[in-house]
Amino acid sequence: MRIRSLQIAVPTLALAAALLAAPVRAQDEHRELGAHVHGHGTLNIAIEDKRISMELEVPGMDVVGFEHAASTDAQKAAVDKAEALLQKPLGLFVLPAGAGCSVASTNVAIEAEHHHDGDDDHDHKAKGADAGDHDHDDKDHDHGHEGHNQFHATYTFDCAKPSALTAITFDYFKHFAGAQGLTVNVVAAKGQSQYEVSRDRPALDLGGIM
Repeated sequence: MRIRSLQIAVPTLALAAALLAAPVRAQDEHRELGAHVHGHGTLNIAIEDKRISMELEVPGMDVVGFEHAASTDAQKAAVDKAEALLQKPLGLFVLPAGAGCSVASTNVAIEAEHHHDGDDDHDHKAKGADAGDHDHDDKDHDHGHEGHNQFHATYTFDCAKPSALTAITFDYFKHFAGAQGLTVNVVAAKGQSQYEVSRDRPALDLGGIM
């Protein structure tokens, strides 16, 4: 479902800069919400000629079911499994076969979520759930903001026929039970658009910007 479309002509050389700006906008929106939202992440996509770049940022809770550093053998195994899945992006983000896309590079890391001034009193909220059941203070879980880990993955793909890249199917939701939705920012030669995909609506139509 497209929630916003910005029909702005973006010069080809500015695509990378626009992609880098998307996480900044997402962080601003995060501060405005004033809440750490479980189940929801961000995917930035830049399409430039035959090269597609993606950047995925999702809370650890979405991917492995916890957001602190892995300490038990079971938690470490869950992290290893998640990293192995994230290293295979075409199994998570299914591109049309006609586009002839192959993975050029992958990079997966676990990072501490950035802490912003004024966020000390924020609650955690599970997306789509009753706030009374899921709001909690950091002290209830005996960890501070520095314990909020997120998965950060970057990918590049080379596509023989990028004009055929008219849709993406998100099998991502099949692999990660805690993931409920993604905000998808797409930058292409015709402009930039923002979409929402979810477990219930895991397909993205890109026909209008390709």
